[in-house]
Amino acid sequence: MRRAADGADSATAWQAASLLLGYPDEELMGRRALLRRAVQGLAPTVREPLSGFLDHLDAIRLPDLAADYVATFDHRKRCCLYLTYYAYGDTRKRGAALLRFKRAYRAAGLVLDDGELPDHLAVVLEFAATGNRAEGRRLLVEHRAGLELLRLALTEDGSPWAAVLDAVAATLPPLTGRNRDAVARLAAEGPPEEDVGLAPYGAPYGAPEGAGPVPLPDPVRSRP
Repeated sequence: MRRAADGADSATAWQAASLLLGYPDEELMGRRALLRRAVQGLAPTVREPLSGFLDHLDAIRLPDLAADYVATFDHRKRCCLYLTYYAYGDTRKRGAALLRFKRAYRAAGLVLDDGELPDHLAVVLEFAATGNRAEGRRLLVEHRAGLELLRLALTEDGSPWAAVLDAVAATLPPLTGRNRDAVARLAAEGPPEEDVGLAPYGAPYGAPEGAGPVPLPDPVRSRP
């Protein structure tokens, strides 16, 4: 019998996934053995995809991994790691959603670096694992449709990071009818004022009247 992921499993899986979704560097490669030990006791639905991604890390050179990361997450909007982007695009509503993330972090005593957006999936997973598990889980569930769209985009592209999203999805409730409808709608129409995502991603949502784009900084991430 395959057991489901419990609370402790989820925290461990979120911490591992947070590290694996960050920009790959020597520090990450040096943590592979530690990560393998950490995921070994997780439920199979969580352990197997994470172990598969760690196998990928063992088989690839760091420069190639880094180049693949940039090509996947920096150059493909449909593989965006910023959760609020899927629901709000670059509208003022996205700014309000980002504030909700910041308030949740501040309540838990977490202060982000200047310029680091709070909805980056690696940041949210880190918060859920080490900050406030219940609040972090709430944020992930609230953006379940965006997570699923990202997972599907990575799967469609044959990306090794799809396994990491599979593990994250295994820690969350199954998609409901409402969330399935949201995924289908996003896949067909894309985020507000954007034409990105899974094919075909046709006409974008119409933004609310008077809601123009809000310039948002990119997170501070190391690049060679």
